[in-house]
Amino acid sequence: MSIVVQSPRLPAMSDSAVDAARALESRVRTMDQVHIATHHQIHAGIYTRTICIPKGVVLVGVLIKIPTTLVISGDATVFIGDEEKRITGFAVIPGSANRKQAFIAHMDTFLSMSFKTDAKTVREAEDQFTDEGESLMSRSSSDDVTIITGE
Repeated sequence: MSIVVQSPRLPAMSDSAVDAARALESRVRTMDQVHIATHHQIHAGIYTRTICIPKGVVLVGVLIKIPTTLVISGDATVFIGDEEKRITGFAVIPGSANRKQAFIAHMDTFLSMSFKTDAKTVREAEDQFTDEGESLMSRSSSDDVTIITGE
C-alpha cells in the first residue's frame, strides 16, 4: 500500500446528500447483511472504533453529529456529499459533523474513527457521535472487542 494525499476533509453534507445516503441505505438493507465486528477503545480521552469492511461489501454508516478523524486503510469508494472518491492505500482524514458516509470496499478495507470524549462506556461514546445508535451493528454484536483503559 502507498500513502496517498486526499482531499483535506470529509465535509458536512447537505440535506439532499444525507437523503441520498438514506435512500442507498434503504436499498442496502434489502440485501443479505454481512456482520462486521467493531473494535472499540477508550483511552486518554479518545474513543476509537475500528471495523473491516470485506471486499465487495457496501456499507452505509449512521449520521455522525460531531467532528471526527477517519483513518482508512485499503481500497474503497467513499461517497462524500454529492461526489464519490476512491481511496487506496492509507489516509487520515478530518471529518466534519453532519455526515452519513457510504463505502464500497474494493478490497478488505479498515476504517478507524476517533474523537475526543469524556465517555466511560462504549454506549456513551456512541451516543456522543450519533443519534442513530440503535442502528449500529455494535449494539447487537457479541464478538466486538472493547478496551477501556481508564487512563
